[in-house]
Amino acid sequence: MTVFWVLIIVVVFSFALDYGIAHMYAYDSPPHRHTPEKFGISFEEIEIPVADGGSLYGWWMPNSPDAPTLILVHGWSRNLERMMAYIRKLYPQGYNLLAFDARNHGSSTVIKHPTVGTFTEDVLAVLDYISGNERIFSQEIGLIGLSIGGGASIAATGQDERVRAAVTVGAMSHPIKVMRGQFAEKGVPRFVGTLLFGYMRLRHGLDFEKIAPENYLPNTEAEIFLIHGENDETIPLEQANDLCAANPEKTRLWIVPQKGHSDCHYHPEFWEKVGAFLNENLPVEQG
Repeated sequence: MTVFWVLIIVVVFSFALDYGIAHMYAYDSPPHRHTPEKFGISFEEIEIPVADGGSLYGWWMPNSPDAPTLILVHGWSRNLERMMAYIRKLYPQGYNLLAFDARNHGSSTVIKHPTVGTFTEDVLAVLDYISGNERIFSQEIGLIGLSIGGGASIAATGQDERVRAAVTVGAMSHPIKVMRGQFAEKGVPRFVGTLLFGYMRLRHGLDFEKIAPENYLPNTEAEIFLIHGENDETIPLEQANDLCAANPEKTRLWIVPQKGHSDCHYHPEFWEKVGAFLNENLPVEQG
């Protein structure tokens, strides 16, 4: 075989892998349809800068300059409206709230390859925004993240000591574990996934170990409440166990009976347990 044909095969193979990666990342995340105003909650539309020159669209819902602030992080292919149930429950309790669209979601800047790593970068950008907010006196900050947003919240706690506590629902532990599970479900041979991951490292510079949430847990000083549906098929329960094993002293796990990936907050004990954790670690002073 001549060098020419070797090059042709390499180029075709590369195009095929790039097509597969583009298909893997394809999703629709339209802007929100409703705002907190629908539920009588006042808010400000904000724009938060990120390191790559882009920006995050967000809602700022202040209660008191002395109150703790909770950052709300949606999941994959969603937008900040996904956090409306949390806004409606937590705002009346006196917390300052900030919900935002991750990059490539909702009304935020478009990027080519969003990952749990870019979600984490977005959370860190929001932390900077809050710390620089002259209207906030309290630097008591917590995170509430769903799915990939939960994974990003965990990774952020290991990189930024400003986070005092985090609540996650269906959080991922490692992106490769998630993708391997998806490939297995579709009957894709394991070696294909291994090949694809290697190509993504070389071609796009994706260091999966560097962005894996479980690798940041040993460094965290925050208290973390992991909530995971017993029947979660999107992010299997074993990933919650992996997160607990990474730092058993700082994590606690509630396995929600008969719930899956996106319905844990419908369990009758959900808000009571979340409220108890927040009251323990980020209490709102009653005036």
